[in-house]
Amino acid sequence: MENQSKQSELAELKQRVADLESQIVDEAEHVPFQPAGFYTAYYATTGFMLGIFGGMASLLFNVIGSVLTGKHPLELIRTYLTFPLGDQAFDLPPEQNGLMLAIGCCLYLGTGMVMGIPIYLAIARWGGGKSLVKKLLIATIASLVIWVINYYGILSWLQAEVIEMSEENLIINRVPWWVAAATHVVFGWTMALVYPLGEFISHQSSVSSRSA
Repeated sequence: MENQSKQSELAELKQRVADLESQIVDEAEHVPFQPAGFYTAYYATTGFMLGIFGGMASLLFNVIGSVLTGKHPLELIRTYLTFPLGDQAFDLPPEQNGLMLAIGCCLYLGTGMVMGIPIYLAIARWGGGKSLVKKLLIATIASLVIWVINYYGILSWLQAEVIEMSEENLIINRVPWWVAAATHVVFGWTMALVYPLGEFISHQSSVSSRSA
């Protein structure tokens, strides 16, 4: 009877050993997730989130520039508000002016988040693993392309269609081309500077770096 009990206990121990060996093999064969090719969805999402930093930097750039030139600090926001309001955006009563400027700032930052997607994708696609100088160069090119599309491919006709105004395009005419271009470049440079915050690092790479 005692021998049978020992045999049973030994069988259980052997089974336990077999289970542990199986688990060890499964864990050793586990392969961390690796995207197949360029991880577009991840970088698009990251670009959207980090785009708010580009929006804040470009807005601050315009605030400082407006103050130095003796204009309203949020002159750029007032100009963008002409998109839905026309030239009435510059003649709002005091009780509405603050609210509309706050809404305009929120819309500007929201637009920056959307614009962060293509610029961050460009930096990740062609500048990933490259030097900061190359990232800045890629960001500059992507930003200027978007500037041309925004100002001369979209706003040049869209504002007139929205507010039924054919004789003047307020945004294009009131914002000098070099100010618009510089604003986009500042946005792009900011995206290049914050790029490491959203760079994809696989679990396997992080484990290897910690081990080293």
